[in-house]
Amino acid sequence: MIASPLATSVAFTLGPVPVTTPVVATWGLMALLAGGSWLLTRRLTLHPRAPQAALELLVQAIEAQIRDTMRVEPAPYLPLIGTLFLFIFAANWSTLIPGAEPPTAHLETDAAMALIVFAAGIYFGIRSRGAKGYLATFAEPTLLMLPLNLAETVTRTFSLVVRLFGNVMSSVFVVGIVLSLAGLLVPIPLMALDLLTGAVQAYIFSILAMVFIGGALAPPPADSNREKAPA
Repeated sequence: MIASPLATSVAFTLGPVPVTTPVVATWGLMALLAGGSWLLTRRLTLHPRAPQAALELLVQAIEAQIRDTMRVEPAPYLPLIGTLFLFIFAANWSTLIPGAEPPTAHLETDAAMALIVFAAGIYFGIRSRGAKGYLATFAEPTLLMLPLNLAETVTRTFSLVVRLFGNVMSSVFVVGIVLSLAGLLVPIPLMALDLLTGAVQAYIFSILAMVFIGGALAPPPADSNREKAPA
């Protein structure tokens, strides 16, 4: 278990560049998820077996959540949101591996993902509204709100970092302390709670990413929300 929330150990160096353990774990998880995705999708069939059916169910669930939360068609946002959810979920559950530290228990990993969401909000906002229209949103409803709207954009990104880091890191420390004091069998319920917390945090981060990105998009046309009157 990690000794300090901000402590990182160097796994190896590439010339003058130190490569820390969280970076190695992150790239390992990325390789595992990418390889697993390739294996599951290389031979898709109309009559899927259990692995393909489970993957399709997961994709449909994420699409439904994007549609319900952002009120848009999910296709442009599915790769980003789905990747964030799966990576955070896998990272949080990596505590099942003996001696492994979840990358999400380190501040730099969470900051990197929050910056991805921040950049995605800008990208999708400009693509939806245009550069001028997106910048104009910071002056809504009046120009006096410009400093507050800019501060909100920064602080909500910071809140993504603090929320994920605090919850995952605290779970790791609690399980580690109880394990060191009580032995192997007693902390099992806490470890189960840790896994549940990891799944919930992956879901919450993904939902907040949808909300932040959705807030940067242009509102849908009023006519698109009206149901056609029956003939």
